Amino acid sequence: AYERRFPTCPLIPMFVASDTVNEYKSEDESIHVIERRCKLDIDAPRLLKKIAGVDYVYFVQKNSLNRRERTLHIEAYNETFSNRVIINEHCSYTVHPDNEDWTCFEQSASLDIKSFFGFESTVEKIAMKQYTSNIKKGKEIIEYYLKQLEEEGITFVPRWTPPVACKLESSTSHTRRPVSPAINIPDSATKEGLNNKEILNTSSSPSEPTAGTPDDKLDADYIKRYLGDLTPMQESCLIRLRQWLQETHKGKIPKDEHILRFLRARDFNIDKAREILCQSLTWRKQHQVDYILDTWNPPQVLQDYYAGGWHHHDKDGRPLYVLRLGQMDTKGLVRALGEEALLRYVLSINEEGLRRCEDNTKVFGRPISSWTCLVDLEGLNMRHLWRPGVKALLRIIEVVEANYPETLGRLLILRAPRVFPVLWTLVSPFIDDNTRKKFLIYAGNDYQGPGGLLDYIDKEIIPDFLGGECMCEVPEGGLVPKSLYRTAEELENEDIKLWTETIYQSASVFKGAPHEVLIQIVDASSVITWDFDVCKGDIVFNIFHSKRAPQPPKKDSLGAHSITSPGGNNVQLIDKVWQLGRDYSMVESPLICKEGESVQGSHVTRWPGFYILQWKFHSMPACAATNLPRVDDVLASLQVSSHKCKVMYYTEVIGSEDFRGSMTSLESSHSGFSQLSAATTSSSQSHSSSMISR
Repeated sequence: AYERRFPTCPLIPMFVASDTVNEYKSEDESIHVIERRCKLDIDAPRLLKKIAGVDYVYFVQKNSLNRRERTLHIEAYNETFSNRVIINEHCSYTVHPDNEDWTCFEQSASLDIKSFFGFESTVEKIAMKQYTSNIKKGKEIIEYYLKQLEEEGITFVPRWTPPVACKLESSTSHTRRPVSPAINIPDSATKEGLNNKEILNTSSSPSEPTAGTPDDKLDADYIKRYLGDLTPMQESCLIRLRQWLQETHKGKIPKDEHILRFLRARDFNIDKAREILCQSLTWRKQHQVDYILDTWNPPQVLQDYYAGGWHHHDKDGRPLYVLRLGQMDTKGLVRALGEEALLRYVLSINEEGLRRCEDNTKVFGRPISSWTCLVDLEGLNMRHLWRPGVKALLRIIEVVEANYPETLGRLLILRAPRVFPVLWTLVSPFIDDNTRKKFLIYAGNDYQGPGGLLDYIDKEIIPDFLGGECMCEVPEGGLVPKSLYRTAEELENEDIKLWTETIYQSASVFKGAPHEVLIQIVDASSVITWDFDVCKGDIVFNIFHSKRAPQPPKKDSLGAHSITSPGGNNVQLIDKVWQLGRDYSMVESPLICKEGESVQGSHVTRWPGFYILQWKFHSMPACAATNLPRVDDVLASLQVSSHKCKVMYYTEVIGSEDFRGSMTSLESSHSGFSQLSAATTSSSQSHSSSMISR
């Protein structure tokens, strides 16, 4: 079925043609390698193609079919602009190790842009768009050709056998074991560098039930190996929540182990688990947490003065993290780095912990889904109760509790001094009850006696600073030099840079002060596209048109038009004397966007002139039933300090001849993460020619 997409495929419009440049077949016909040069018409703006001097790009694709091993490996790389851009893609089809009726599919890709005429960010966006489109089409194309084969009467291909009389395969018996339900190929792609592992059902029987339904059961061996003991009710909850994610979420589906953590955190209450899981997925997308280990390098100050690190594992096989909190200058770290850098570092530690749990699961052959944390409080004093430092600690605890539930297997607190009860009184209310039960606190040298450290950690790996024989490579901490301290303004601006992607701009929206972007259109029927995330607060998105250009923002003594804040710029273009309907017109109905949502859309312009994209503060409607404020309203007003919202946005103008999306007047769609965040109030709204899908 895969070979039928060559030399060209009508289901892939950009795939223009392909030529075979090399082909090899082994004598026994078990190996077939074919290399093709593929001609692609990339969906890129005409201006970019003109600058690059090409109309088409060429890729080399090598397909290696091994009938003996029953595998198909596909490698592809770009030939065009290979000295400027390096693209590598790998796909493989293999037989499931436990059930021969299933085919495993794995796909990964990497992108490295060295230089591209100053259009590096544009090329990155185009590459991601094309890769996303290919993933969306992948399942559709393979099913199209499978159906085509069935219509031609081909429903079975005999397995390859060696051309000798003695066939080893017939003399060996193969026992089939039940396997876990299949997972459908996702409708949207992962970003570069991420694997997309799914399982395809190749059974030809249409009457079989769809895999992944609540009626299915997980394989007992799979549960024992990767998930741990589950009751039938717990197993059912996991399957139902996973199925719901598959049906509603267009992005990366969390692994069963991760879903199970959220279920356990809410005592297997599906509604409560789904709510916090949705919020966590939205948060991960908004802050790009999935890529933190690969894209973020901790500042040298953290590497030198953050007294924490991974150190072998405990007796249960859990990864062991050692934190010498008493030796750490929390005030110095906050003053030198700010809260966001500290938070990001803690997130990277948690992401590394998840990876180590997966690795230890493979090493020990049993499910390991949490880690042990050993906290040494030797040296803890009143300096550690510095209020901004405690505030940063509480925020970190809050974020970790919300997004990494059930990851702390055990917390060993050693050498707790007299000041510890004060710190514990401040911190404990923010820690979940289930988590608090995992705390073991030892004062002085009590950890050396019965029921102490030796009950949980092998003697051979007890750190040297605790009287053990194992050299611990965790930094010793110490005071951060005051020369490394930074001003509040520097820290706040740095915090914004931590969370903002290079192709996006950051803006602040205030009550009474919207943020506006001016786009001049020369040719009618151009397409304005946008992609923005609502990082804080709720906003209303508008599009206006004017025949005359608004006055440029002035930075006068009154500061009437432009505001610069640490959270991003705020620019106002529409003059207060302008009247709607006379000086400018609204070309689309307003779009209300909630905090945490990601919105992508496009607008086909009808007239030349000046278009203004506006993000405006959205006020909460008053409760109709009573004049008393609701608790939710009060909390919302506290969260949106000083009536301030934040957005990250990216806009682009594309000629209509280069635009291949929907040509409806306005098409704004919330991403799969937005769909999850609003799952309990899912709805569809229609504004004239607007289409908002949640």
